[in-house]
Amino acid sequence: MKCTLSLLMLIALYACGGSSDSATEKKPQVGFVTNGVASFWVIASKGVEAAEQAFDVDAEVHMPGEGVADQKRIVQALLARGVDGIAISPIDPDNQLDLLNEAAANTHLITHDSDAPDSDRLCFVGIDNYSAGRECGKLVKEALPDGGQIMIFVGRLEQLNARQRRQGLIDELLDRSNDPTRLDPNSGPIVGDRFTVLDTRTDQFDYAKAKAQVEDAIAKYPELSGVVGLFAYNPPMALKAVREAGKAGQIQIIAFDEDDETLQGIIDGDIYGTVVQNPYRYGYESVRILAALARGDRSALPPNNYLDVPARRITKDNVSAFWSELKTLTGSAQ
Repeated sequence: MKCTLSLLMLIALYACGGSSDSATEKKPQVGFVTNGVASFWVIASKGVEAAEQAFDVDAEVHMPGEGVADQKRIVQALLARGVDGIAISPIDPDNQLDLLNEAAANTHLITHDSDAPDSDRLCFVGIDNYSAGRECGKLVKEALPDGGQIMIFVGRLEQLNARQRRQGLIDELLDRSNDPTRLDPNSGPIVGDRFTVLDTRTDQFDYAKAKAQVEDAIAKYPELSGVVGLFAYNPPMALKAVREAGKAGQIQIIAFDEDDETLQGIIDGDIYGTVVQNPYRYGYESVRILAALARGDRSALPPNNYLDVPARRITKDNVSAFWSELKTLTGSAQ
């Protein structure tokens, strides 16, 4: 009789929701790890916040300010806490393989923005960076229809996305066939029929250095006709350098990403155009996928383990509409 009574009480308790799994379920804990500190990632964090509410998950955004070592420290700290998933934009995937595979063995690991295809990550969320680089090259061709000498500026080339963007850009300028596996030298001139890529300069996310690199190029190459910035902060730094040199309108600036200064530069006519990603969706989709995986739902994984978030071209014709849309998404609309 005691066993029967206890059983009846337990059934009643569950019926009232007193200790059911749904009532005591712990929210999944996930980490969204960027590859640095930039306005691009501020937009992504808004997507993380929206997904946090939509999918009932606790998500943290971590922006390493000190490169690979800082990113490693963040990942290991998240693993030590036993988080249910990590979305990461690897800084140097070739040399971070052990770290990424350690993470994949202990939690659900996905990549965003920049991939690590040789790792054990479950999927990648982002654009086709090689194709986006070719789109950037098309903007250069529009801005400089007669060709010219250009320079490329980027934070670092250890990241796969940076290498792919740069190669797509060069291949487009030299009218080559599509070949994402092609790899030109990282420095020195690359000469085509109409365009010459004088050099590629990196700055390791040092904004002052990013500007100084453009200033140096302006002084060193009097025939410089265009500069291309492949990370979000590069175009604004190039814009400052070009304006201070009195070269606005003479040296064409072609951009990547949607920094406010870049968009304003397009409106002002000092930047020709930019190829934008969708960092908001990177944050949102990464958290959505990790929340589902934490709850045992693998159907959230995209086909072929790749969620394509298409790139877009922004020029003076569509910049105002795009910026209004961006402000609405991020809650910054006046």
